[in-house]
Amino acid sequence: MSRTALLLYRFRCVAHLCGNNAIRQNAVVFRKYLFLSVLSFFSFISVKAEKVFDFSTTCQLAYQQISSLKLNAGEQLLQQARKENPDNLIPEMLESYIDFYVLFFNEDQSEYDKRFEHFAERLEKIEEGPETSPFYNYCRTVVYMQKACVEIKFGRQWSAGWSFRKAFSLIKENKKDYPAFQLNNMIYGPMQVAAGTIPPGYKWLASIFGIKGSIKDGMALMQQFLNSNDAMAKLFFNEASFYYCYILFYVQNQQEEVFQFISQRKLDVVNNHLLAYMAANLAINNKKTEYAKNVILNRNQSPEYLNIAVWDFEMAYVKMHHLETAEAIQYFQRFFNKFKGKFYVKDAYEKLSWCYYLQGNVAAAENARKQVLEKGSQMTDADKQASKDAKEAGWPNLLLLKVRLLNDGGYNTEALGLLNGKSSNNFEKPEEKLEFAYRVGRIYDDIGRDSEAVKMYLFAIKLGQNRTEYYAARAALQIGWIYERQGKKDAAIKFYTQCMDMKDHDYKDSLDQKAKAGIARCEGT
Repeated sequence: MSRTALLLYRFRCVAHLCGNNAIRQNAVVFRKYLFLSVLSFFSFISVKAEKVFDFSTTCQLAYQQISSLKLNAGEQLLQQARKENPDNLIPEMLESYIDFYVLFFNEDQSEYDKRFEHFAERLEKIEEGPETSPFYNYCRTVVYMQKACVEIKFGRQWSAGWSFRKAFSLIKENKKDYPAFQLNNMIYGPMQVAAGTIPPGYKWLASIFGIKGSIKDGMALMQQFLNSNDAMAKLFFNEASFYYCYILFYVQNQQEEVFQFISQRKLDVVNNHLLAYMAANLAINNKKTEYAKNVILNRNQSPEYLNIAVWDFEMAYVKMHHLETAEAIQYFQRFFNKFKGKFYVKDAYEKLSWCYYLQGNVAAAENARKQVLEKGSQMTDADKQASKDAKEAGWPNLLLLKVRLLNDGGYNTEALGLLNGKSSNNFEKPEEKLEFAYRVGRIYDDIGRDSEAVKMYLFAIKLGQNRTEYYAARAALQIGWIYERQGKKDAAIKFYTQCMDMKDHDYKDSLDQKAKAGIARCEGT
C-alpha cells in the first residue's frame, strides 16, 4: 500500500472509532491509531521536505562539462550525483541543459519527439523541492527559458511566448524575494535587455505577455554578475559571458569590445565549444574572417564534444567571404548532409547558389536556388530574404556580389580594388545603382572614412527610401551608428528613427530592433 493510501486508511479508522459508541472501551486503541496517523502525516510531509537543491562538487563538475558541450561526460557525472543524493534536484536542471543543447543546435525532429516532453517532466520534479530555496524558482526559470528557445526553433512561436513570459515572471519574483542571489542577475539581465529591444511591430505581443524591459538595467545586472566574486557567479561565468557577448555585440553595438572581453577575460575558445561557437559566429558577423577561421580550426576536435553541423556552416562562410568558392561549396554540402533542422537552410542554399554562380556554373546555381524554395523555413529574416530572392528568379550583379562578399569578410582592400574607377553610372538598373552606393558606403565605414561613408549612405537613402530593398534602411542605421560613435546623439536618434520609419523593406524587424536599441542607448534607457 502506498504511503498516501496508508495515511487515508488510518484516518478512516480514527473516524470510525470516533463515531463508535464504544469509544470509551477503545480509548487505548484510539490513542494508538491517532498517534500512528499523526506520525504518518508528518512522516509524509518530511519525505517531501527531504528534496533539496544542492550544487554539490559533482554537480559543479557536470555543469562545467555540459556547458563546454561535452554532454556524455556531463551525463555520467549527473548519474553519479544522483547516486550520491537521490533527493537532489539540481541534476534535473542540469540535464535540461543537455536536451536544450541537442535540440537547439541540431534541430533534429526525431530528437525533439524524444526529448521535448522532458522539460515538463523536469518542471514537475523541481516543483517537489523546497519553495523557500532561491534555487526553486531559479531552476524553473532556466527550464522554461530553454523550453521557449526550443519551441522557437521548432516553429511553436506562440507557445514560446508563454514559456518566455513564465520564465520572465519567475525570475523577476525570485530577484525580489532573494536580491542577494547572484544567479538571478545572469538570467534576469539578458531578459531585461531582450524585453527592452522588442521591435515596434511586436509591441502588441509584449503587451499581451505583460513584459517590460530596460537595456540599461539589464546590462548593469549582467556586468555586476560578471564582476562578482560570488561562488555561483564564478561557476557560471562562461555561460554569462556567452549572453553578455551577444548582447554587447548586437544590442550595445560594441563589436570590438566583445573581442577585447574574450581576450582580457581569457575565455577558453579551444576546449569550451560553446564559447568557441560564440567567438567564431560573432567574428564572422564582424567581418573578422581570419579570426573566425582560426577559432574553428584550432578548437579541441575530440569526439567527446556534441557533434554539430554549425562548424561546417561557419567554415562555408569563411571560404565564401574570400571568394574561395570550391571549398565553400564543399562545406555547404557537408552542412546539408548533417543538419536536420530548418533555421538558415534557405539562406545557406542561396549562398551555395551564389558560389556556383560565381564559378559560372549556372545549372548548379539554378538547382541550388530551387532548394531555397523547397527546403527550410522562413522563421529568420535571412531565410525570408533568400526565399524572396529565389522567387524573383534574378541573379545579383556579378561585380557587386564579389564586392559584397569581400566586404562581409573584411577584405576591404580587395573590395575597393574591384570598384576602382567605378561609379553609379556604370550600372543600369536602379537597384544596382542603389546597391553600389550602399556597398561603397559600407567599405568607407569599415575603414574609418566616416564623412565619405555618410555621403554615400545619404545617396543610398535618396535612391532607395521608397524601395523594398533593405539598403536605404540599413544606410540610415549605419549613419546613426557613426553619429552615436562621434557623440552626436541627437543626430544619431534622427537617423535611427528614419530607419524605423521606412516601411515594407527587407529585414524590417531586425533593422527596427537595432534602431530601437540605438535610440535606447542614446537616451540612456
